[in-house]
Amino acid sequence: MMEWFSNLEFFSKVYWLIAIIGSLIFSVVMIMAFTGGDADDIGDIDSDIDSDAGAGFQFITFKNLVGFFTIFGWSGIACIDAGLSKPVTVIVSVIAGLLMMTIMAALFYFISKLTDSGTLNYNNAIDAVGEVYLTIGADRSKMGKVTVNVQGTSRELDALTDNLTELKSGTIIKVVDVTSNGILIVDRTRKPIEPSHIQNEELPEGKRNLIDKE
Repeated sequence: MMEWFSNLEFFSKVYWLIAIIGSLIFSVVMIMAFTGGDADDIGDIDSDIDSDAGAGFQFITFKNLVGFFTIFGWSGIACIDAGLSKPVTVIVSVIAGLLMMTIMAALFYFISKLTDSGTLNYNNAIDAVGEVYLTIGADRSKMGKVTVNVQGTSRELDALTDNLTELKSGTIIKVVDVTSNGILIVDRTRKPIEPSHIQNEELPEGKRNLIDKE
C-alpha cells in the first residue's frame, strides 16, 4: 500500500489524501447527523460556522465543507484516471464539490423545516378559542385540560385560569397567556359567531316592492 502511494505523482497524492481523509470525516459526520450522536469538537466547529452564516438556508457549514472536499477528492481522482489535464481536473473537481455542497445544504435545510413544522410553539395558542376538557380550578388552584386548535391541529393541553370560579368541562374559553413551561392561561369567553352565508334573493326585474301590486 505504501509502495503504491509513494509511486504516485505529487498531484495524485494530494487528491488521494483529500479523498480518503474527507471520506472518513464525512462518514462520521453523516452518522452523527442522522443518529443524533454527540461530538463536541465537530459540533462546536459546525455551530460556529452556522452562526456566521445565519439562519435558514446555510451553504457554508462544517458538514457541507466536508462534503465538498470528499467529492472534490474523488472526482479529481476520476479525472486523473481518465487522463485529463491538471487544469481541467481542478476545474471539474471544484464544480463537483460545489454541487455536493448545494445538495447537502438543501438536504439539511428541508430536514430542519420538517423538524420545525412538527415542533409545537405554545405561543401560537394565544387568542385561540377552545373548550375545557377537564375542569380547571379557580384562581390557578387546580390544573385542567383544554382542547384548542394550534398550528392547524386540535390539541389537548394543560391549562390554568385566573378566573375566581372554576371552569367546568364544556366551558368555552380563550387562551390569554402561556407560562414559561408551556401551561396555557385561559379565561371564560363566548364561542365566536360564524358569519352567515345566506344570500339575499334579488327581486325580479320590474318589481320594486316586496308585495306585488296587481
